[in-house]
Amino acid sequence: MSRRLMRKFVPNPETLRKQWFFRIFGEHLADVQIWSTSRRAITRAAGVGIAICFLPLPIHTLLAVVVAVIWRLNLPVLVAAIYVNNPLTIVPIFYGAYRVGSALVGQPETQFAFELSWSWLHNSLGPVWKPFLVGCVVCAAVLGYGTYLILEFAWRRNTLRKLRARRAQVSR
Repeated sequence: MSRRLMRKFVPNPETLRKQWFFRIFGEHLADVQIWSTSRRAITRAAGVGIAICFLPLPIHTLLAVVVAVIWRLNLPVLVAAIYVNNPLTIVPIFYGAYRVGSALVGQPETQFAFELSWSWLHNSLGPVWKPFLVGCVVCAAVLGYGTYLILEFAWRRNTLRKLRARRAQVSR
């Protein structure tokens, strides 16, 4: 995504500071780094956002804003990256993490039927929680860092391509 296009869709920091759920962050939202479109801010934010997707917590957005403020990462990219995990993709993502965890722990996969009830959480989650959490942590680390590396490589390659094209045009 080009910087011009990104600036077009990214909300103004002043507008966000006026909204009630961003007031707790106060002046931290005015930090230039949080809105920076530099390579480092964007690639790191995308990697961290993908890693946050694998955390089995219902607070991804709040966690993303806190991480962006603390580590001074690009907030819009970080929030956009966490929405890879949405109602359509949450089951395949967490099932994949469970399978990875089962393979790493050495525990055979168990068949279970999900039921949205306290009884199911209390009785049926026992045999699957360890491989699930191990898989979530491993997938978060590997895919988050992999996303960062792929974006770094693509960004640098694109920059070099543009530089070569500019040099070729000047030398004509």
